[in-house]
Amino acid sequence: MDLLDWHRGRLTSRRLAVLVKHMPRDSAVNQELHGDGAEWTVTDYLLAAAVDHLAAANWIFASVNTDEDSEPPEPPAPVPRPGDEAPAADAAGEEAEGPVDAPSRAELMRFFA
Repeated sequence: MDLLDWHRGRLTSRRLAVLVKHMPRDSAVNQELHGDGAEWTVTDYLLAAAVDHLAAANWIFASVNTDEDSEPPEPPAPVPRPGDEAPAADAAGEEAEGPVDAPSRAELMRFFA
């Protein structure tokens, strides 16, 4: 297919728009429009969510079953997804720690008691 056909009148604007819209995921146009997200399918997003939930469940289990005198385990980091920004580094160059709204050990103990 020659894109000059659109200019010559042999290809309608509607047909050109349909062809561009339905290009394959690995096309240069999709990569430019959607970035890394063009390669991710619904299945990939669902698998990332399942991994995040499993990691959170394991973290809760480990938090509840640790000794009271020991340090609580670090909260899990979510699986990076396309379009997510990298964690912001503070002035010392360290990455930001886990979620801010993570429940405390006392809240977990109250929930499971």
